[in-house]
Amino acid sequence: MNSFFISGIAFLLVFFQNFSDLRNQYEYASKSKKNTEKFYEVLQKANGDSPVLMAYRGAAILLKSRFATNKEERKEQFILGVKTVEQAVSKDENNVEIRLVRLSIQEHTPKFLKYKSNIEEDKKIILEGFNKQNTVLKEYIHRYMAQSKVFTDSEKSKLK
Repeated sequence: MNSFFISGIAFLLVFFQNFSDLRNQYEYASKSKKNTEKFYEVLQKANGDSPVLMAYRGAAILLKSRFATNKEERKEQFILGVKTVEQAVSKDENNVEIRLVRLSIQEHTPKFLKYKSNIEEDKKIILEGFNKQNTVLKEYIHRYMAQSKVFTDSEKSKLK
């Protein structure tokens, strides 16, 4: 039984390290086509069907859609990315990280695509659930909030 416990701890450490790596890659994915492609490839190869992983997969598809060469392909990828992110949200509605992924997408999506309707809802869940998150995720949220325009200075200062 002791080896089972140790194996479980080792699995969790690898699992959380992978999410930490995904978060870092997601932060840099939007900075270039090369970074987007790398992020997309990592997520295509990733095993697992956790809602958080699903949210990042959707984000990767959405980021990749920006670089599609024809309009129809761009539209199809955008729709698939949105669908994937929304499935992740529906599987774990109160997950702060999933809500942060969706908020980050909606904040930076052009208005004409009409994918901005959940920003306030996501922001509320992020703010309410912030203190329950681990330190690494809190730091990730802080980094996002620092550059975000949807969080007020008052909201940012409350989460320090």
